[in-house]
Amino acid sequence: MVSRISSMWHLRDATLVLCGAFLITACVGSSSGQRLGGGLRNDSSNKVQVAVLLPISSEDARVRVLAVSAKQAARMAMEDLAGSVDMEIRVYDTAGIDLQAAEMGLLAVQEGAEVIVGPLFAGAANAVGLAVASSGISVLSLSNNVDIAGGNVYVLGHTFQNTADRLVAYALGQGKSRALIVHANNVSGQAGSDAIEKALSYRGSVAAGIEKYEFTQQDVVEAMSRVAERNELVEADIVFLTADYDGGLPLIAQLLPEAGVDPEIVQFAGLSQWDVLPSAFHLPGIQGGWFAMASPIRTEQFRARFKSVYGIAPHPLATIAYDGVAAVGASVATGNRNALNKKGLTLTGGFQGAAGIFRLLKDGTIERGLAVATIVGKKVFVLEVAPRSFSSFGF
Repeated sequence: MVSRISSMWHLRDATLVLCGAFLITACVGSSSGQRLGGGLRNDSSNKVQVAVLLPISSEDARVRVLAVSAKQAARMAMEDLAGSVDMEIRVYDTAGIDLQAAEMGLLAVQEGAEVIVGPLFAGAANAVGLAVASSGISVLSLSNNVDIAGGNVYVLGHTFQNTADRLVAYALGQGKSRALIVHANNVSGQAGSDAIEKALSYRGSVAAGIEKYEFTQQDVVEAMSRVAERNELVEADIVFLTADYDGGLPLIAQLLPEAGVDPEIVQFAGLSQWDVLPSAFHLPGIQGGWFAMASPIRTEQFRARFKSVYGIAPHPLATIAYDGVAAVGASVATGNRNALNKKGLTLTGGFQGAAGIFRLLKDGTIERGLAVATIVGKKVFVLEVAPRSFSSFGF
């Protein structure tokens, strides 16, 4: 069960330079001081023990594939840190079961783990966080569910709020100030809508209108005429869609323009990754739409290195597991005596990860440096590059 171990540019034209190992750093001045305190052993001859909790034996074959890819990414991060920090990774199988995840978390701590990366799912991560809370061990979950964030639990996944903040800031900068939000009447749809409203409010704006629909094909079809009517009423200049490709986005992207919301007049924008389904690029609502994405150059570098090491392409979420181990190693390498507790992990400057910069916040959520992109023809173009540091971008 346990194994040891700002001009537009086209993505294909970007020159990718990949050195022998990925650059992993904390975005602060480093220190050569000895590792002390904060859960770190005083004896520098001991390796930093990192437990990685993943659903290796999940009943879902797709989850098993993701788990294996995440495990490989975590190990690759450890190898890339060689020379800057002495680290050992032990992988524990949660099987995708909350109770087993909690048991594995306790076992990991008993076996000397100083920090936990994972689990993948929110329920399991919450269970682990509660199980090891009294030990003071930090849990860097791969989940993006901010409801479990806080205390000793952090979420490393891409969150609605992070994406909404990036898109809203860009939209307002482009003069788009009358936003119409369109979302499904379900948990994820409401969460996306709330994130956009919060991002608008933070910048002194409000939504011009909000339209929701039941998560059925029939209601999506019927709702588009309501959205078009509301759009005309509020005179929106941008429509934010929370749906992804599995949640009706292709249907919405086809029907909303047909209902009268002209993409040539009203800007379309979405919280999901619009670049992951090229077969949908031709849809009128997708063409010219705005979405946020991780640094394409850093992401491609990671993919190339992963494939060179393992011979296969990584799962899209493997970067998150890499980032968890990268953050641990980079924080320890600073010599900070509190490297693995909240003080050390929530560095203002953040970390360089597999897909760009990121930083953990004191409330347990994450902020990632994202690019803003669009679809033109069958190609993805970056409208505004991902920042290389938080300070230079004004986060």
